[in-house]
Amino acid sequence: MTYRTVQRLADAATPEDLFQGQWQNRRTKLDDFKPYLSERWADGCTNAWTLWEEIKTHGYRGGYGAVRAYLQPFRTTPTAPAARPPSPRTVAGWILTHPDTLPENDRLRLKSALAHCPELDALTGHVRAFGRMITELQGDRLPQWIEAVRADDLPSLHAFVNGLERDLAAVTAGLTLPWSSGVVEGHVNRIKMLKRQMYGRGRAGFALLRKRVLLAS
Repeated sequence: MTYRTVQRLADAATPEDLFQGQWQNRRTKLDDFKPYLSERWADGCTNAWTLWEEIKTHGYRGGYGAVRAYLQPFRTTPTAPAARPPSPRTVAGWILTHPDTLPENDRLRLKSALAHCPELDALTGHVRAFGRMITELQGDRLPQWIEAVRADDLPSLHAFVNGLERDLAAVTAGLTLPWSSGVVEGHVNRIKMLKRQMYGRGRAGFALLRKRVLLAS
């Protein structure tokens, strides 16, 4: 290479500075129609032949190859994949988790889901209010909570309320008094599980089952 060529390469600040020649920045027949092609592509028309036919009716006198070459980068430009929506089970887990313990990322995703569904937003408010009644023993608020649920169009939650009202006194006591039968229910479930594992399927007799229950840790 000559000294002048080396100097031009060394002095170039960007690769574009090297693009020189008689064809550089020369206007083409397609330039006036590029905004139209870009707009039609954004509208969803991605067939180069169709777009060529369209711009010919607007006065374009060039060939099809120029149109195809201009549109080629549009086809190869990567697009970010659409975010997959959360599953109903995942959203239910977010709703049932205490807001203070919900990770920030999950909290933002739940907020986005609630913003797109007013019914789900109302459901979340009722579920969390019921959770506060359980953890803070606020059984006196149960009638107001039931009334608020009735005011919203939430058939599944209405069915839950109907079940509560069939034994309202017991539910109110459970949400108010400090005593709980949870420990007893836990032992009952454990005994049933052991029975299914050993006795109910004929794997062992009653004597071994008795030892399994008494000695289980």
